[in-house]
Amino acid sequence: MAILRAKEIAKLNAKDREGKLKDLKMELIRANVAANKTNAKTKEIKRTISRLLTIKLNKSKDLLSNK
Repeated sequence: MAILRAKEIAKLNAKDREGKLKDLKMELIRANVAANKTNAKTKEIKRTISRLLTIKLNKSKDLLSNK
């Protein structure tokens, strides 16, 4: 799976972000099983997951502040 940048993630709707997050978590599990150590691929997957979670948190804070 391609690494997603913050701009690309921000363009996705909530359902698509959740789907990408689920896919990336499964890919991380598969990468960890294949290699018993941290490599560049797992590092990039973890970074992308954290980007998704950060944008998700920011969007939810924005929704709460608008009420």
